[in-house]
Amino acid sequence: MRKKNTVLLLGIFAILILIAAQVIIIRGVWKQQDQTIFFKYRDLSQQAVATLRGQKINAFDTVYYILGKYSEKVVKELPEVRDTIKMKDKKEEILNYFSKVLNREQDLSPYLSLYFEKEMGFKMNFKPRIEISNLEIIGRDTFKIFQNDFFRNPRSFTPGAGRQYALSSRISILASRQHLEADYYALNFDYYIDFSDKKKLILKEMSASLGMSLFSIVLIVIMFIITFRNLMEEKRLSNLKTDFINNMTHELKTPLATITVAGKTLEMEKIRQDESKVLETARLIGKQSVHLNQMINMMLEISMWERTEFQLDRKKVNIEEIMKDIVGSFKTGAGNLASLSQKYNLNGATADIDMVYFTTMINNLLSNAVKYSDKQTEISVESFTEDNNICIRVADNGIGISKNDQKHVFDKFYRASSGNIHKYKGLGLGLYYVKQIAVAHGGDVAVDSKPGKGSIFTVTIPY
Repeated sequence: MRKKNTVLLLGIFAILILIAAQVIIIRGVWKQQDQTIFFKYRDLSQQAVATLRGQKINAFDTVYYILGKYSEKVVKELPEVRDTIKMKDKKEEILNYFSKVLNREQDLSPYLSLYFEKEMGFKMNFKPRIEISNLEIIGRDTFKIFQNDFFRNPRSFTPGAGRQYALSSRISILASRQHLEADYYALNFDYYIDFSDKKKLILKEMSASLGMSLFSIVLIVIMFIITFRNLMEEKRLSNLKTDFINNMTHELKTPLATITVAGKTLEMEKIRQDESKVLETARLIGKQSVHLNQMINMMLEISMWERTEFQLDRKKVNIEEIMKDIVGSFKTGAGNLASLSQKYNLNGATADIDMVYFTTMINNLLSNAVKYSDKQTEISVESFTEDNNICIRVADNGIGISKNDQKHVFDKFYRASSGNIHKYKGLGLGLYYVKQIAVAHGGDVAVDSKPGKGSIFTVTIPY
């Protein structure tokens, strides 16, 4: 478990490092694409404005006329404003009006939109924004309405120092700087465009890079999961083989030890003179030899099953009759070890089965019910037909099987955790045989169990 957790944590840590590296790369590419788009559309904007000037078209003709009329009116009103507070409010009013007219009446935005669509092949969505840098009302006296830091001292302007430059480099694109001058006003302003779908543009440009990054991350995660699962499966199989060797060693030692002791017993003069003792010892040796031979044959059968398919000697038999014979024989052999009940609803159903393997399958289920029980065993055997299948259900009141163990109970050599102690002897092959025999007959076997509540095994065989 400790090794498993270490491998898992190292794998997750490696994946996190990969994701972090990909994020850093993507951020760098995003920043690069952002700058590329900025310079690209700045150049396009300036080309559009230059083209417009080359055609001697002024996109601010309407603005020029409206502001001229308004300024003529303002020139007459300003000398009458003597109060400082009122003058401040008046300047704010004039600045707001100029800004409103500039943003509302200009014709540069539609022209830029058409120019972008022509050059790029698709429609660009952007928002225009005009910021006034200098505004003067000219009459008998010149009234400075507004003047920003850059216009006041242009030589001291350095990149990053001014608000307008910061906006232009980070958010907006400066498309044009304009100067309008009439009889009653002088105006300098900057025309900016903000792309509302700039992120979409960047994503479109980066779609290939993002796709490859995402694909590589998903691929590595999938490979890690597969590798980790394979590693855990190999470890599980290794543990199963180790448990099998330990259990097999224990099972072989018992008859060998008995035979060894019996052989030494026969060497004793006292025993040899007692014919009944000799006969009893000989029977014991014979019984243990048969048991030892059965285990060896079992291992040979496993090897044969892995190399070739089952060779079934099928015969059509009445399932109810054969089930009664198998359960009856088991009940006689089990004696007082178990209480068995039977219920059949087969209506004379017959199936092509191998009598030897079928009997082995049912006996293994009944033997397990007795073996894995810590109290008086109660076994219920039920058989019925369903969807062209014969269903044989063997239920017990034993120790039960956990959900985790249920996934592997039909695996070769597997023994449930509670079965690894020698209180419950076995090699982990009984249910493996059951599964193999059921599948060889074209059927299957399933288990439903809860720890402490017993188990229900259901075998289905087509008929």
